[in-house]
Amino acid sequence: MSGPLGDVLEDPSVRVVVCCGAGGVGKTTTAAALGVRAARQGRRVVVLTIDPSRRLAQALGADPSSSEPHPVAGLVGDGSPGSLDVLVLDMRRTFDDLVRQHAGPHRAAAILGHPLYESLSTSLAGTQEYMAVERIGQLREEMTRTGRWDLLVVDTPPSRSALEFLDAPARLGRFLDGRLLRVLSAPARAGGRLGRKVAGQGVALGRGVVSAVLGPSLVGDVQTLLGALDTVLGGFRERADATYAALTSPTTAWVVVGAPDDASVVESRRLLARLADDEVRPRALVVNRVVRATSTVGTGEALAAADAVETDLGRAALAVHVERTRRARRHASVLRTLRDLVADEQVPVVVVPDSPHDADDVQALDELAHHLVR
Repeated sequence: MSGPLGDVLEDPSVRVVVCCGAGGVGKTTTAAALGVRAARQGRRVVVLTIDPSRRLAQALGADPSSSEPHPVAGLVGDGSPGSLDVLVLDMRRTFDDLVRQHAGPHRAAAILGHPLYESLSTSLAGTQEYMAVERIGQLREEMTRTGRWDLLVVDTPPSRSALEFLDAPARLGRFLDGRLLRVLSAPARAGGRLGRKVAGQGVALGRGVVSAVLGPSLVGDVQTLLGALDTVLGGFRERADATYAALTSPTTAWVVVGAPDDASVVESRRLLARLADDEVRPRALVVNRVVRATSTVGTGEALAAADAVETDLGRAALAVHVERTRRARRHASVLRTLRDLVADEQVPVVVVPDSPHDADDVQALDELAHHLVR
């Protein structure tokens, strides 16, 4: 019998699964495991992941240098309708492709060759989140246009709130509409003689101050670059709004991923509140690496027994048991808190037991998927 995440993977109306959570909680491996399980169940899956570990990338056959999804070989047998493709997000390459696609050949060449472009494309606050939204939109469009995939699994960028990419359209809008940016880009944006006259009257003083601080040559370079990028970034806002609408619709299933510690409780509370603002109810809260008590012997009894044991090996074994029991109690307490946290929203909690091995090959991902979907 399938659990809540098994039902998600089996539901053909679910087109996107988004795994969100803080860094270091197993979010990437959770996304990969769900992708593997969905492919084995017959779905045509593409997993968009952000900076996976090297061994996990190797297990999936991920090529960080490729800008296109590529198949994971040997995952499903011949005749199976299922498939799994994987794509590692390359922020800079995505930005470059975005420029080429929307700026036209001549303007694209001018942008990509501009001396300030590399700095802007890699240093602009939130660039990774902007490009994640852009790539999600591109993959969704290809799903609709070609039918190559019927499920997209997204590993969200590791960021402070883990949902910053949802705010990318609004933040980019504030950046593009900011006073300093309007001062710098006014000559490129103003149209016609009257527009240039009004713009000149309105921003001449501000531009003069900025030129005095940055230097007229740098200001001129910035104006040229922003003028060329205006079409690209302006179109991004419209595309990002469409992606945002899709990600907050019933066709998208959100999975909050956490760990059994106090920091995860704080982060999960923040994530759930942020999703509630968008009227989104997660389909599950996954808690990875949970230690369960393996014995009814308490820590006090084990410590007393350790004093009576004569061998170093025996004392070491009992010490390990004591530490594991303590961890199990802490984890049980955190799980109670997390279940109380999502009780009102009726979000199921999926517990994944701790494993001595990293999920860095397909067999380990299969094992993880078993715990996720049961």
